[in-house]
Parts: sequence; structure tokens; C-alpha cells
Amino acid sequence: MDLSQIKMVVSDMDGTLLNSSHEVSTRFFEIFQELKKKNIIFVAASGRQYHSMVDKLESIKNEIIVIAENGALIKKQEKTLLTTPIHNAEINRILDALYPLKNVHPVLCCQDNAFVGGNSDEFIAMLREYYSEFEIVDDQRKVDAEVLKVAVYHFENSEKHIYPNVKHLEEDLKVKVSGANWVDISNLNAHKGYALQKVMDHYKIAPHEIMVFGDYNNDLEMLELSDYSFAMANAHPNILKTAKYTTHSNNDFGVERILEKLI
Repeated sequence: MDLSQIKMVVSDMDGTLLNSSHEVSTRFFEIFQELKKKNIIFVAASGRQYHSMVDKLESIKNEIIVIAENGALIKKQEKTLLTTPIHNAEINRILDALYPLKNVHPVLCCQDNAFVGGNSDEFIAMLREYYSEFEIVDDQRKVDAEVLKVAVYHFENSEKHIYPNVKHLEEDLKVKVSGANWVDISNLNAHKGYALQKVMDHYKIAPHEIMVFGDYNNDLEMLELSDYSFAMANAHPNILKTAKYTTHSNNDFGVERILEKLI
């Protein structure tokens, strides 16, 4: 594995760069300084809200590129480089499919805020880990804002309890099981692969010059863009099948171990 030509490193957050306690290791921040010395660009790519991502990466937030909301938003140094919103007409269609379901919690994700219903204190408490900025509303249908993504949460299993009920939307929208408890619904072009390709085009990065790490289905498209794609040991079977290489789990410094080899 010849890593001598790598110019860009891209990592998912939850289940990948973050450990199970939702923390970035001090080891990573030390490695980042070495990447910087070698002029290797770092891209954080997540289904998370932008504010939540930079909260985790506060000390380096102005030195990295952030792909947030599963690719619907790209920012660098607080400057918005791309947004790919859902057409307004689709929002109510999505909510109509979700509202009859039990124990399902949709979040309307916008660039600087998110809008949620207030019918579950348990869900609101959990949400604070993923969303630094959100507002509780009585009726999400009345939200007047540009929506980048509808994130949907189920406490037990998203693939079993949410996905079958929204699968029919796939003809017009991107529907992704993005975590054990999450399904994300967005514009067809709002995915990490589309956003990363834009970044690669801008910096003239070829597949053999980029390293990508991921663990779940919303990482598939971006893994396919790289000759050096890595699945975490804890990854979804689809990721393990798609990635060209594997590394240790997110709790065993899987990303850091490979980046140390790169350095």
C-alpha cells in the first residue's frame, strides 16, 4: 500500500473518528498537526449538523473542510461552499409518510438550525449530542426555512422500523440508513459522495491521492471515490464489502493507526 501520493484525508465522524463516547482522541489532534506540515488536507464528513461537528473539532475548525448533513452542506472557515436543499414540496410528503408511525422522530435540518417536535423529552435529551442548535415547534409542516435534510430517529432500529416506511420515496429523494437509529432523507444529490466529488474537483484531487474512512451506509458513495478506502472493524456489512481496506474499530484508534502509517 503506497501512501506517498496522498493529498487529502476524509473521515466520517460517528462510529469512525469518534469513539463510542462521541469523543475525538487527543492522538488525532496530534496527528492532524503532522498532516498539516505535509500539506495534507483534512475533510470531516458527517450526517451531523455543522455546529455539532465543529464543536467536536473546535481547535482545528478553521483549518479543515466540513461536509455536514450527509453532503447537503459544505463549509470552510465558516464560509458556505455548497448547499443542496430538499424542494419545499417534498417536505410535507416526507412528514406525511412519517407521522403515522409510532416512536419515530423527524428532524428538519437547516444550515444554522433544526426543527423538531416536542412530544418526547427522551428524544430531545438524546438529540443534544448530535444537534447544538435546534428549536422545538408545534407543527413541523409550518416551518418556513430551507431544509437540507430530514433526519429520522428510532430508539430501537432504523433499518427495521423507519426504512421500509420511506423506501417508496427513493425514486425522488436520497433515502439512507445512516446509523443504527437514523435514516436520512435528502435531495438526490445531497450525499457525501456528491459533496466530496465537488471538493476533489476544486482541489484537483485524483482517486489515488485521497484516503477515506467510514462505517455506515451513508459513507458508501464517498468510499467509492478513493483508491484508499477504509472500513472500520465496527462497520456495516455493506461498508466492509465496499471498502478496499479495513482498519481497527473506532474504539481502537482505527483512523489514527492508518494516519500514523501515512505520516
